[in-house]
Amino acid sequence: MSTEEENAIEAAAAARRERLRALRAAQELLETPDDAADNNNTNEDDDENDVQMKFRNYLPHDKQLQEGKVAPPVLPKFEDPIATLPPVEEKKEDPFLNIAPKKPNWDLRRDVQKKLDKLEKRTMKALSQLMEEEEKKRKMAEEDAGNGGDDMGVLVHQ
Repeated sequence: MSTEEENAIEAAAAARRERLRALRAAQELLETPDDAADNNNTNEDDDENDVQMKFRNYLPHDKQLQEGKVAPPVLPKFEDPIATLPPVEEKKEDPFLNIAPKKPNWDLRRDVQKKLDKLEKRTMKALSQLMEEEEKKRKMAEEDAGNGGDDMGVLVHQ
């Protein structure tokens, strides 16, 4: 099997080489006209002596070489869409306001905050106890008013 695969690979490579040779020959025919096919050897010598150099960033001192100077490319104008928009006006703040604290006693509050939290819990607990006691007194007063309304009147008259 390996020999069959190798033969197939070699055949494909040979076919590719033939195609490349045909492409090179076609390219040479396109580059050289029919009349110049005979003078092909003499043109090669002339090409070596008549070399055209192009200078983009360098200006040579020789007058003949200065003719090969290429003009710099013209770049298209770039319009920045962000630059055309008017700048957004921001509120100007006084920079000294950020330096000083907003409230002069912020550090005292920070230090006492734990104690304030404990007092708040105790206050809430005390308020709930007072409300419960008042409700108990109301219920007792309602029970006394409902059950012993006659007794009260008798006690007052005696």
